[in-house]
Amino acid sequence: MAELSFTKEVQKLKIGAGETFHGEGILAVTKALLQSGVSYVGGYQGAPISHLMDVLSDAQGILDDLGVHFETSANEAAAAAMLAASVNYPLRGAVTWKSTVGTNVASDALASVASSGVMGGALIIVGEDYGEGSSIMQERSHPFAMKSQIWLLDPRPNLTSITQMVEKGFELSEASNTPVMLELRIRACHVSGSFKAKDNVRPTFTLAQAMENPVRDYGRVVLPPSNFVHEVEKIESRWPAAVSFIKKHKLNEFLGGHGGNLGIIVQGGLYNTLMRAMELAGLADSFGHTDIPIYCLNVTYPMIPDEVRGFCADKRAVLMIEEGQPEYIEQAMNTILRQAELDTRVVGKEVLPRAGEYTGQVLLDGLRQFFETYAPEQITTNTSLALTPKDQKQLTQSVPLRPVGFCTGCPERPVFTAMKLVQRELGDFHVSCDIGCHLFSILPPFNIGNTTMGYGLGWSGASAFNTKADKRTISIMGDGGFWHNGLTSGVGNAVFNKNDNILVIIDNGYSAATGGQDLLSSRADNAARVTNQPIEKAVRGLGVTWVRAVNTYDLGKMKATLKEALTTDEKGPKIILAQSECMLNKERREKPLRQAAIKNGKRVVRTRFGVDADTCTGDHACIRLSGCPSLTIVDNPDPLREDPVTHVNNDCVGCGVCGEIAHAAILCPSFYSAQLIENPTRLDRWRAGFRGAVIGFLQDRADKKRAKYSFGIDL
Repeated sequence: MAELSFTKEVQKLKIGAGETFHGEGILAVTKALLQSGVSYVGGYQGAPISHLMDVLSDAQGILDDLGVHFETSANEAAAAAMLAASVNYPLRGAVTWKSTVGTNVASDALASVASSGVMGGALIIVGEDYGEGSSIMQERSHPFAMKSQIWLLDPRPNLTSITQMVEKGFELSEASNTPVMLELRIRACHVSGSFKAKDNVRPTFTLAQAMENPVRDYGRVVLPPSNFVHEVEKIESRWPAAVSFIKKHKLNEFLGGHGGNLGIIVQGGLYNTLMRAMELAGLADSFGHTDIPIYCLNVTYPMIPDEVRGFCADKRAVLMIEEGQPEYIEQAMNTILRQAELDTRVVGKEVLPRAGEYTGQVLLDGLRQFFETYAPEQITTNTSLALTPKDQKQLTQSVPLRPVGFCTGCPERPVFTAMKLVQRELGDFHVSCDIGCHLFSILPPFNIGNTTMGYGLGWSGASAFNTKADKRTISIMGDGGFWHNGLTSGVGNAVFNKNDNILVIIDNGYSAATGGQDLLSSRADNAARVTNQPIEKAVRGLGVTWVRAVNTYDLGKMKATLKEALTTDEKGPKIILAQSECMLNKERREKPLRQAAIKNGKRVVRTRFGVDADTCTGDHACIRLSGCPSLTIVDNPDPLREDPVTHVNNDCVGCGVCGEIAHAAILCPSFYSAQLIENPTRLDRWRAGFRGAVIGFLQDRADKKRAKYSFGIDL
């Protein structure tokens, strides 16, 4: 069950020529693929490109009608290897994943398809996860494109440009026999807009035709001596063909004015941010009109020397806006200009940061420095729009930081609560983390985890510690990471090398880290995929004998199982399957059903937890061992006590972890559970009335006794 359903939105994919398409970036990319006559699409979900996979999945019926094969790949390497279909046949194919981590995983297959070259258009759509919203190491796709000679598109973030680059990307790939990479930042993926649609196109050459008429060309296989020829082809044939196509079809754009001796060169994906900064600097209006010449690079690799020389020939200085480092484009610009003996000054990283996302404020500061040096009279900052340094400081102080954390009711939280409790008894131990929601354990209140090496590499990250010691290490892996890479790199590796350490597999039923997509081990029935393949069966099949399955919400058992794994005399790899369904996906599935039942007058019972303010001591150990967003603090009702007491707010989903913590950690008896009954029956109402009467009677009697002993009077 994916995070979002696009069942309704995908109907827009059916519109034809002359109609106007309205929607967001990811949906537009899908429409462009269908308009391009794509034969097959594959990929692995991950921000900011996850929704492309979800859209394709929800559009399965439309794809089938057009004869387009779609599949969710096991990982990015499997997706990249799909492009092999385009090597010998005129088949257009597209694959997608989150970059740069996904590109790293796919690098072996990508390098091979880039070497062999393609006959059909091969398009790689990567979510360029760089900047303040990123959750990965800060790297760019650009160096990989340069290294493997893959042409890199970076379209302006509007739907017309994005869809055009998808279509032209296939044509460029076929014209130069080279795979093409198209990068989309998170804002481009979710930008809304419109464009003039075209008819969807069925593949002119089908996968079935290729299978029935196989072609073998040893010259396309990456083995000597063919691979040596490939390198020569890249330089002598493919590169010139790509440059010629880009120039002929004007994929790069010359925007803004045409006069003056200053100009701006910008990556296409940064164009919208640039125009906002120029508006704030008084260099453009709200509609993007400006007199400053702009060379917009919708293709950032390869560079087009003729275009660079032509743009810079009459300018004494140009501002090069290139996000990230090293400054590959800036270096290439300088090389082209120096070889042409042009004296145009290229100003880039000397006024812009070498690293980090180029936000509007960053570009505004860079523009100011550039124009104050070369044309100070052109800067007329719109003070009504721009934030002053004082404003920025006040904003930072007023808006509190909001660190990421587990969702309310998350079944992964008690796993790390149990670890904290075990640490109290056995001392600290090394924890090797993995990519996924469980990585939030490195943050407060848990502060658990030493390293993370990649998706599914949690156990591999601790493999060097497979030696005799007084303690064992614990590694973490999610079910998504397990099926992505961890089965072989983690479990298989541990069995083969007789690892004596521990792996905790967080089995929440979905690839929750990438948006809640189904997995092999998902419990739900999926008409288009095979599910219900137990992880326990897979690890036992590899030879693991010490395997324990634990319901994560049973905190006492989770704690006991962790302690057993750390102290047992049994040698060999030990795996704990921490099993409970992702609460977010469970709520997405059950909440509509619950609301419908309530609306129809059916009796619905929900469990809620609370804290007795009179009993709570204000110790807050429950919060320190949980961190649940539904736990907060309120003023103490006792005027003689200063410490605030714990409070459970209305976000509570009734998972019961807070109460389990109170019991397992031997904290306090202040937690209580209550049942909220919608559409109660007569019996429910009678019970509630009877209980209320009894409690009221006992409470009244207790109050009278308290008053008697306090004041020494007979009431």
